[in-house]
Amino acid sequence: MDLSFSFIVPVYNRPDEIAELLESLTHQTYSDDFEVLIVEDGSTLSSEEVIGKYRDKLSISYYKKPNSGPGDSRNYGMARAKGNYFLIVDSDCMIPPQYLEAVHTALKKDFVHCFGGPDAAHESFGLLQKAINYAMTSVLTTGGIRGNKKALNKFQPRSFNMGISKTAFETVGGFGKIHPGEDPDFTFRVWNKGFDTRLIPEAFVYHKRRIDWNKFFVQVKKFGSVRPILNQWHPKTSKMTYWFPTFFCLGFLASLLLFAIGIHLPIYLYVVYFLLIFIDSLLKNRNLAVALLSLVAVSIQFMGYGYGFLKSSIFLNFSKKEPEILFPHLFFK
Repeated sequence: MDLSFSFIVPVYNRPDEIAELLESLTHQTYSDDFEVLIVEDGSTLSSEEVIGKYRDKLSISYYKKPNSGPGDSRNYGMARAKGNYFLIVDSDCMIPPQYLEAVHTALKKDFVHCFGGPDAAHESFGLLQKAINYAMTSVLTTGGIRGNKKALNKFQPRSFNMGISKTAFETVGGFGKIHPGEDPDFTFRVWNKGFDTRLIPEAFVYHKRRIDWNKFFVQVKKFGSVRPILNQWHPKTSKMTYWFPTFFCLGFLASLLLFAIGIHLPIYLYVVYFLLIFIDSLLKNRNLAVALLSLVAVSIQFMGYGYGFLKSSIFLNFSKKEPEILFPHLFFK
């Protein structure tokens, strides 16, 4: 089939990010035309002036709507897109020049109705951003689920870098109201409708993540909180590995107690693990400060996710209330 691409970008109070994203899209090596749809999701800081500077460089459609969350904003954009294949990226991403060309080549070779791509840290990113990127992408932390080449098929795309055909979007019905977690929920429903997903390793983006340690903790706690909800909605996708951060944190507390009474082996195992994290980050980032900050990032990631997952699991299993009632902050109305 002939492919025509539409970038779908929800934005909420991030005009500076949109400027960086649009600038990166002007440098695509892909020779055919493509469009960009920016959906302003109830922002108080408008991106309209920034977008106006790129109207003569890109085919841009700009929409404003009341705040209803990124999932609904993506649906809003896809319903109005002219292309037959939608490329969903977050506003805090920068797109490498070869991105569209890599997507087009991969889909023409072996078409799939839904794909995901990895995220990477650009050389211009700060130390904290690189450390958090390491924690979110390393095989030693997340198992590489955001870009593991062993998961080329049956890959779970993430909405910071996802492609979906118009056919699949119309069949599945778009994203739900949960956030975060709208992307795995969407993927599971894509599978249920008989569509395949795949990782395209070459189609990576630079995911900037403008966050500090506190925001990172809140973010990963939400990630942990939504997973039991997704397990309840899609029980066939539930895995014991989702408990790993919780068990990791509880095990660390137990190892400290054992150390206090003279049993040292468990705490030594944790020391070895964090030493591996440090060495791996140092080799990948070639920066001592990033390697040290990676230890902090991984610790916060496990604590936040593990706590959120455990709390959500307890509430869901011991309450008859619906998730929307138990966790209203995880849903948009």
